[in-house]
Amino acid sequence: MKKILLLLILLSAVAKSFGQAPKISLNLNLERNLWQKFTYDLGNMAGGMGYAYSRPLHWEKKQFTNFGYVAAGTASLYLIDDNVDNWANGWRGDVPRWLVDYGNDVGSPNNNFMLTGAVYLTGLFTQNPKLRRTGVLLISSASASGLLQQISKRIIGRARPKADVGKDVFDPLHFDRVFNYDSFPSGHVMLGFTNAYAIAKQFKSPWVKAGLYTLGSIPGLSRIIDRFHWISDVAFSTAISIFIVEAIDRFLDTKYDDKYNLVKKDKKVAWDLQVTPQSFGVVMNF
Repeated sequence: MKKILLLLILLSAVAKSFGQAPKISLNLNLERNLWQKFTYDLGNMAGGMGYAYSRPLHWEKKQFTNFGYVAAGTASLYLIDDNVDNWANGWRGDVPRWLVDYGNDVGSPNNNFMLTGAVYLTGLFTQNPKLRRTGVLLISSASASGLLQQISKRIIGRARPKADVGKDVFDPLHFDRVFNYDSFPSGHVMLGFTNAYAIAKQFKSPWVKAGLYTLGSIPGLSRIIDRFHWISDVAFSTAISIFIVEAIDRFLDTKYDDKYNLVKKDKKVAWDLQVTPQSFGVVMNF
């Protein structure tokens, strides 16, 4: 009951931040219009997923270069996966358990889709176009990343740290998930950071963005602390989340009047996730 009440309070605050008060009407045409918008949004959710998956077929030199940086950065972290896991043994017990539990909960599929669905439905029923489009972006991005990680982790079959067999052990090509051999990529990280990155796109303030990115990074920290994932799993999953959100957001630009990408032209400060063979982190550009 407390979670439901907290969620309602959160959604009320979010709706107000998007600049429109809820609208209540007894007009019978409203139900028909809502259904039309709902079916239109469902089509765009599916279309956004397909668009994101098809983007590699249309990549040019810049996109392939960026992916090369991500691959090289992931490979570099792969070399030190065992070292990071062993190093974390020295401070795992010092991290507050409530923080770790938050990271695990916010990245779980059930909680994720409960939140994204609530955001979308709030935007739909309050007739708030910006909040409604945000919900479409959240649901389609989470669905695309969720499906991708479920398929890829079955194909790759990497052992989790808690299996205690090392970072180099794989049991690939299983239709059914093999217990403790589904480490790469991380579903919790992809879902958690996808939401944070998608929501951060709606704000101009670099401090708000930085705060949301920080919250979105907690699931990755939690999964490392609980030894569900290696640092390379977390880094790669974070980068793929950004690729998916950016792709779907560009697709939605062609479907909705609100085009969040346009605000980038007016920004004096921009926050980006940068991955190179030598570094991985959040960069602030002036």
